[in-house]
Amino acid sequence: MLRLLTIEFYKLRHNRASRVLSIIYFGLLTCIALIAAIKFDIGPIKFHLADAGIFNFPYIWHFNTYMAAILKFFLLLVIVSMMANEYSYKTLKQNLIDGLSKKEFILSKFYTVVVFALFSTIFIFIISLILGLIYSDYTEIGIITSDLQYLLAFFIKLVGFFSFGLFFGILVKRSAFAVGAMVVWLIIENLFRAYLFYNFRGLDNQFEKVSDYMQFLPFESMANLIKEPFSRLGAVRSIANQVGEEFTKSYDVQFTDILIVSIWTFIFIYTSYALLKKRDL
Repeated sequence: MLRLLTIEFYKLRHNRASRVLSIIYFGLLTCIALIAAIKFDIGPIKFHLADAGIFNFPYIWHFNTYMAAILKFFLLLVIVSMMANEYSYKTLKQNLIDGLSKKEFILSKFYTVVVFALFSTIFIFIISLILGLIYSDYTEIGIITSDLQYLLAFFIKLVGFFSFGLFFGILVKRSAFAVGAMVVWLIIENLFRAYLFYNFRGLDNQFEKVSDYMQFLPFESMANLIKEPFSRLGAVRSIANQVGEEFTKSYDVQFTDILIVSIWTFIFIYTSYALLKKRDL
């Protein structure tokens, strides 16, 4: 594994675009800390975002992983361009000539995906821990270590998403087309969602019925891993209670969602290998 990773990171280190995108990605992850500095002073109204509770343990694990997952697009560009460059610069063919098997080639890409996801997860863990220790009202060890499952969900989500990008990178061989294909897939999923809403119109459990079907699709299953955290805030719930609304939403990381995304990840990687094995390079 170490040999395969060494080969991949040697290629990435000598690719300027990949270096720039990686720096932008981790720079933006660091900028999550700047949210703590957001303040609004309008006359007698003073609002400090850090005082709203978003950096309280254990909520911070949920909030930061959700926000960080939005930025995964930058690393996706690194993954798809990494695959596209193999075809553009003929390095794929050269690697195979030098003795690398097609299985090892796919594994080297998958290992790179895992390392990117793992490093991102560790990075978010450190940032969240520092912000929480500075701003959280609760610093008991039991509270700090609760809800760490969001970090696992973040890792699984990135591995699944990057594996999806890797699959399209191998399928279409061009980074721009690979990203475009993912956008088209996302549009198809949303069109299918609209069809389901139309099909189940008039039913009292319409949303549940649609969710039962949508949860098995790639993008939807990844989105389900970390649900939006904003309605979980105490201030939002207080406002909702005042207007007569009540939240019954579950924010937990579900094992079912982890399993579905893991199965899709396996499908993406295995299909990528099958495509590469079938092609005459």
